[in-house]
Amino acid sequence: MVNNFRERVLRILTKEGMDYHQLVKDCLRGDTAAQRRLYEHFAGTMLGVCYRYTKSMVDAEDVLQEGFIMVFKNLHQFSFSGELGGWVRRIMVNTAINYLKKNSRYQTELLFTDGVLHPVSDDDPEITMSTKELAELIRQLPPGYQAIFNLHAVEGYSHVEIGKILGINEGTSRSQYARARALLISWIKKLSAVTKNETYARP
Repeated sequence: MVNNFRERVLRILTKEGMDYHQLVKDCLRGDTAAQRRLYEHFAGTMLGVCYRYTKSMVDAEDVLQEGFIMVFKNLHQFSFSGELGGWVRRIMVNTAINYLKKNSRYQTELLFTDGVLHPVSDDDPEITMSTKELAELIRQLPPGYQAIFNLHAVEGYSHVEIGKILGINEGTSRSQYARARALLISWIKKLSAVTKNETYARP
């Protein structure tokens, strides 16, 4: 049931990418028009990725700019064996995590202590909401929960990998994800109940 919930989240938040190998080759040749096309093509989607890890659009835009600096700096390392959008996305995610770690507004909430623990849940509710609604709900999670939920449920990182990224052990990642998932499910249920009540209340 846990995997079903994750798959539903993933279907809503992600879209299939395309092959842009020629665009990369043009960028590597110093074609500024190609570089602009690459930025313009991915900027909107990647801003959404950055926004999922931060608490404000201003922070998300900062992450986006830092991320694209890293994209163009490391574009020569793109192997052409994978999908460009996925490669850019990984850079944005890494940039977002580094931004959270070095930003004082997020540091205290990325300590992953057990001070306030939310209960876990095995429920597997249907998700009948838009991409925007679900993404906004995830953004309401505490920063630690938010980061781990996005890394595991959306980006597909294992808990071992998340532990290395965030400097925590695998067990902490698993428990934080379980509690983030439970908190989201409780919110989804409440929103569903409100929606049903509003529907029944209509004349």
